[in-house]
Amino acid sequence: MDRKGVEAQRGAENTKLVLVRITTVPISLQLLLKGQFRDMVNHGYNVVTMSAPGHAIEDVLAEGTRHIPIPFTRQITPLQDLKCLWTLIKLIRQLKPDIIHTHTPKAGLLGMVAAWICNVPVRMHTVAGLPLMEATGIRRWILEITEQITYVAAHKVYPNSTGLRAFMINELKVNPAKVSIIGKGSSNGIDTEYFTATSELRTIAGNIRIQHKVKQSDVVFCFIGRVVKDKGIVELVSAFKKVCETTDVSLTAQRKFHLLIVGPFEEELDPLPVDVMKFLKEDSRVILAGFQKDVRPWLLASDVFVFPSYREGFPNVVMQASLLEVPCIVSDINGCNEIIEDKVTGLIVPPKNAELLGTAMETLSMDSQLRGMLGGKARRFVGEHFERKHIWAGIRAEYEALTAKARRR
Repeated sequence: MDRKGVEAQRGAENTKLVLVRITTVPISLQLLLKGQFRDMVNHGYNVVTMSAPGHAIEDVLAEGTRHIPIPFTRQITPLQDLKCLWTLIKLIRQLKPDIIHTHTPKAGLLGMVAAWICNVPVRMHTVAGLPLMEATGIRRWILEITEQITYVAAHKVYPNSTGLRAFMINELKVNPAKVSIIGKGSSNGIDTEYFTATSELRTIAGNIRIQHKVKQSDVVFCFIGRVVKDKGIVELVSAFKKVCETTDVSLTAQRKFHLLIVGPFEEELDPLPVDVMKFLKEDSRVILAGFQKDVRPWLLASDVFVFPSYREGFPNVVMQASLLEVPCIVSDINGCNEIIEDKVTGLIVPPKNAELLGTAMETLSMDSQLRGMLGGKARRFVGEHFERKHIWAGIRAEYEALTAKARRR
């Protein structure tokens, strides 16, 4: 390319809107927002991502972004947080972004405050779950204050479910005019083509069952997520034991029940009771798969997906299971009850209720025809309402509207 061509290319780069996307940890960029950055780049944005360091950044860079590591922590660490805030302020002054869009509580607080201090034209924050919903005492008070500071510093706030929006308005007293939902919910939508059960995936899933000595007649209950207390793991273990103990002896002679757990333990943040941890690590019916980059074959190796979480934003894994036609049992919380309709696309049980969770698990374990019906309807519903390209288009529309508004200010 000659000199004029290089200068023209540089000029074109300078006309692109600079979009900064910030999360606390890189896996949120990699998994929860997968594909979104490439879409933004393809639509003319100069995308810069920020998060704590980690291996997941390699996949983020592959989408055409520039990444800047920020040493965020997920705990309350005032001195480290102040250092990160100062780092963000310096970087924002250098980058001069047109839009800063944050996700996750810590990145939201520090990112929005830094953007407010630097008077960034468009400041947006997405809420995909609130830890304060399960917090009590001084910790809840601190989390409420930090959320409110984030919302004050932002121009617009985007809960990813109607339940979260209602909580923010009613409990946190956020101005309703400041709160919007993209489409029908979700932070990123879902790739319906990727989450389709191919013959290759079914072969891998079959091999997983063989590897773990699961017979065709056996029933596998699957959980995917962080293996922590507020995901309902205590109730899941109790319900699983109930199913194993109460199912007719003549039936259990023909088939066994298995509990497949896919995801990392986080004992330092939300530890499980000692007896629950012992059961998960020692019982022969439990399969601990750990973190899996591709959850599709593990879902397909399952018969029922169980997600008894206490709080969520808009859980991707429930959409993933639905698209793969694995019937879901979810807790009656925001996000989950916006994806699953009780007895139509899955089963819904009250949160923290091990007895009713066990009853739902037993119901689906006994009725393969019901499992097939629920799974098929769930795939159609999720495919129709949460295809990720619709969500991405909605986010770009918000960028354009807020950028136009900023120019008029």
